[in-house]
Amino acid sequence: MRSSFDSRSGFVLVRTPNYRHQQIRRRLLVISAVLGLALASGLIGSMTGPRIDSHAHASTGPFSYFPSE
Repeated sequence: MRSSFDSRSGFVLVRTPNYRHQQIRRRLLVISAVLGLALASGLIGSMTGPRIDSHAHASTGPFSYFPSE
């Protein structure tokens, strides 16, 4: 028996997603938010970090931490 509240004619204007689609949408939203935050923090960190010339500082080797005397 059909409900009296069902529409019998006309177009369906809004179709709500089921639970599985909502879960997938939430998961993608969280993953994209985490990746966006990581990208933004990496970009800000690279812009604000000190610029170090790789040839200017002394290189350390495996025995550089032992006293040479």
